[in-house]
Amino acid sequence: MAKNEMLPGTLGMLILRVVQSGPLHGYAIAQRIHQLSKELLQVEEGSLYPALQRLLLKGWMTAEWGISETNRKVRFYRLTPAGRKQLQAEMDDFDRILQGIQAVLSRA
Repeated sequence: MAKNEMLPGTLGMLILRVVQSGPLHGYAIAQRIHQLSKELLQVEEGSLYPALQRLLLKGWMTAEWGISETNRKVRFYRLTPAGRKQLQAEMDDFDRILQGIQAVLSRA
C-alpha cells in the first residue's frame, strides 16, 4: 500500500461522511476528503465515480443534476436515511477494528 493510499473499504465510508453535512458534487467530494485529511488522502476519479455509483445502487445516496459554482452541469449527491444508518454502522466497525490494531501495536 502506498504511503497516501486509503485502507481498502474506507472510501465509501469517507464519501458518506463528507456528504452527511450536505449535498456535494463528485469533484467537491474528492476535494473535501483531501482537505479534511490535511492533504494526505487523494481520491482519484477512477476510484471516486465507481464508489459513488455503488453507493447510489445500494440506496445510501441519491443524486440529482444541478449547476456547480463554476457554472457546470454536475450531479449533486445526497445521503439517504439508509445511508446515515450505514455510515454509523461503518464508523462503529472501523472504530472497533482500529482499537484492535492499536491494542496489538501497543502490546506486541
